[in-house]
Amino acid sequence: MGLFGSRTVTVPCTVEIEQTPESLHAHVTLDAGFEIEPGDEVQVHDAPTSVPYGERLTVRRTATVTRAGALERAWTKLIAHLELTELYEVSFSERRKL
Repeated sequence: MGLFGSRTVTVPCTVEIEQTPESLHAHVTLDAGFEIEPGDEVQVHDAPTSVPYGERLTVRRTATVTRAGALERAWTKLIAHLELTELYEVSFSERRKL
């Protein structure tokens, strides 16, 4: 993987969707020997998008992981840091009338 380029890998995955009174979530677990890093993209193929209320569904699917190049990874980390610092610009003082 180079400075600008990216590479694509297809891996099996597990999709879990739950919509019960206790939990509302959807998770994807990749069966890959690597971690997803900043700038990487994951597309799950033929994944279910919902389950009826009160049910939980676990299915096996495949996912395409597009690994970011070094430049894209660095750019993503920089932008994420800058977006996080925007959250610091909040005030917790009392609201006053002008």
